[in-house]
Amino acid sequence: MITSVEQALVVDDDSLMRDFVVETLSRRGLQITQAHNGQEAKRLLEEREFDIAFIDVKMPGMDGMQLLRAMKELGVSTLPVMVTAFGTVERAVEAMRLGAYDFLMKPFSPEQVELVLDRASEWINMRAQNAYLREELGWQLPRGRQMVGRSPAMRHMMTQIERVARASATVLVTGESGTGKELVALAIHSLSERRDKPFIRMSCAAVPSNLMDSELFGHEKGAFTSAVSRRLGRFELADGGTLLLDEIGELELGLQAKLLRVLQEREFERVGGTRTIRTDCRVIASTNRNLAECVKNGTFREDLFYRLNVLPIQSPPLRERTEDIPLLATHFLEQYGGRRDRATAGFTPATMAVLCAYPWPGNIREMSNVIERLSVMAPDGPLDCDVLPPEICGTRPTALRETPPPPPATLLHLPASPAPEPSSEKAADTPLLRLADIERDAIQRALNQTGGARQQAADLLGISVRTLRNKLNLYRTEDGGELEELPDDGMRVA
Repeated sequence: MITSVEQALVVDDDSLMRDFVVETLSRRGLQITQAHNGQEAKRLLEEREFDIAFIDVKMPGMDGMQLLRAMKELGVSTLPVMVTAFGTVERAVEAMRLGAYDFLMKPFSPEQVELVLDRASEWINMRAQNAYLREELGWQLPRGRQMVGRSPAMRHMMTQIERVARASATVLVTGESGTGKELVALAIHSLSERRDKPFIRMSCAAVPSNLMDSELFGHEKGAFTSAVSRRLGRFELADGGTLLLDEIGELELGLQAKLLRVLQEREFERVGGTRTIRTDCRVIASTNRNLAECVKNGTFREDLFYRLNVLPIQSPPLRERTEDIPLLATHFLEQYGGRRDRATAGFTPATMAVLCAYPWPGNIREMSNVIERLSVMAPDGPLDCDVLPPEICGTRPTALRETPPPPPATLLHLPASPAPEPSSEKAADTPLLRLADIERDAIQRALNQTGGARQQAADLLGISVRTLRNKLNLYRTEDGGELEELPDDGMRVA
């Protein structure tokens, strides 16, 4: 696949016209090969790869249209530009149908040739970017994404993003895993003057070290065994735009030196190539590591750290912005709960209190996954505490454990556990209670206190209602009692 306009083939039997095109292309720095007729051009196309070919339509022997058909049969990826003094609409349509990229009418000016080159370069870069996005597993075009939050920590970070976006210096985004560092980089790009240019992402932790050089800087055909064609690196794909180097702390020391050179000189060479390529892209690096500590440990170059840490931004963890949890939970539920009943979708107050009390060690990524799971697995209606994962239910706040005063009647009768004996000076003589008896006693007290309402009792005990139901079924089997369901979700033992 063509990835840049560097190698050109000029096919024309008129030496004056051929020299004119060659001179124009030479001013643009292209490497040019000449062919005097269609047969010679066909042989060259079979032997070598060219990025673009200027082909005269009217030539003796094999004319330009016949050469165009041969190129299509050979599967040549070279961009053909047809040149003629006898152009008609029908001939132009036929040429385009056979794969011609453009059509030049004689006489033409050097500016017209340069315009064709500019359009071809833009089209090739766009195709290369699309191919990259298709190859990048799990990555989609960042459309419709947004930052949600109104906490002081978020407002401070958003102010920093707005200021940083106006500059062109390198940015270092730090923060725990799952805090949205990639979204911070996207926000910086979207607010900058480069917003209409490419936003290219590369995970330094996902690419094997032996392929990282090629992924960053590209390679020429034949540079190594599997290099069957030229490939553009991320720096070329991001030219004019923004390049996000995610998890920069995973980059090995050898590549850190090469990256430092690109950041300082804004130039590099492809793997296996000799031509120096200039790049104009803004680099944003992100990491969940403490790079200052990595510098002390010798795993990260000090000079590269200073080069990256020009404009630092800290992405706060979710536990430091609990005010945003209701907003984020509602946002994710709207995003993932497309099949849920909108009239009843939402969270009960108790569920929202539990979500706010949970520390979210996985930050926003963990919350997104949890809400997506609930939107699929939970029944329709408001999401209650019993649908939350066990690790989140364990953080139920104390306020939720407050229940109404116990009713006068006892609705659940379980075999009494031995009451703890008064404390004595001889602690060794105090009889120990079985854990099973303590558990039964706690369940009995909770059900007595809540009037037999299992949901309230489960909340009081800090367990799910399903766990409570299983315990009661176990006690019924052991004691031979029969359970009687109550309308208020309570129960009696007959």
